[in-house]
Amino acid sequence: MDDLNAFLEPGALVTHPEQPDWGVGQVQSNIGGKITVNFRETGKVVIDGRRVMLVWVDAE
Repeated sequence: MDDLNAFLEPGALVTHPEQPDWGVGQVQSNIGGKITVNFRETGKVVIDGRRVMLVWVDAE
C-alpha cells in the first residue's frame, strides 16, 4: 500500500480522522511512511502513513 500522506511536510497542521480528541497536530517529520505529529491534547505520536490518512488543516 502506498503512503497516503507523502505530501505532508514538517510544519503542516493535521488532524487524525479517528482521534478527534487529539486536536490539531503539527507534523514534526515524515520519513519512510512514519509520520511524527505533535498533537495539542496528546503530545507526540508516530503514525503509520500507510494505514491512516491524516486530514490536512489550513493554517489561517
